[in-house]
Amino acid sequence: MPIIVTPTAIPDVLVLEPTVFGDERGFFFESFNAREFKEATGLDVTFVQDNHSRSAKGVLRGMHYQIEHPQGKLVRVVQGAVFDVAVDLRRASPTFGHWVGQVLSADNRKQIWIPPGFAHGFVVLSDAAEFLYKTTDYWYPAHERCLLWNDPQVAIAWPIDGAPTLAAKDSAGTPFAHAEIFP
Repeated sequence: MPIIVTPTAIPDVLVLEPTVFGDERGFFFESFNAREFKEATGLDVTFVQDNHSRSAKGVLRGMHYQIEHPQGKLVRVVQGAVFDVAVDLRRASPTFGHWVGQVLSADNRKQIWIPPGFAHGFVVLSDAAEFLYKTTDYWYPAHERCLLWNDPQVAIAWPIDGAPTLAAKDSAGTPFAHAEIFP
């Protein structure tokens, strides 16, 4: 079942769209197939952890990354809609400091591949959203970092009115100019 892969403005961040089979009964699609993923993206990754979060409208989670044991993430939404964002923190990259964003929803079934070396976050656009993601490394709290979600140097154009609902660690994120980054 082929997937459509579209590079974003940061070519290493990919949007994936599965082939969906639907009829009057509902729909079916493969949300992940290692062989298809490798053939479509050219990436040979191993996922070691699956995560599932539920958040209310206006909740912003991010911008998270691990400075050691960086994680690649394959993210998708199974209920509701979010605006998902990746920020390139790889100093040697031509897109260092740039961000890309994409609406992910249960309706559009799009997924995003975010390689290691990126900060990642999302804001919930619907009344609630359930967000799933696979990671290429485990969560190591001691290595987790948080980039300030509204840093003016990065200037993410969050599609929200007013202030989002944030966890304390996200409110206290590090500005880009002082963030630990990747080589």
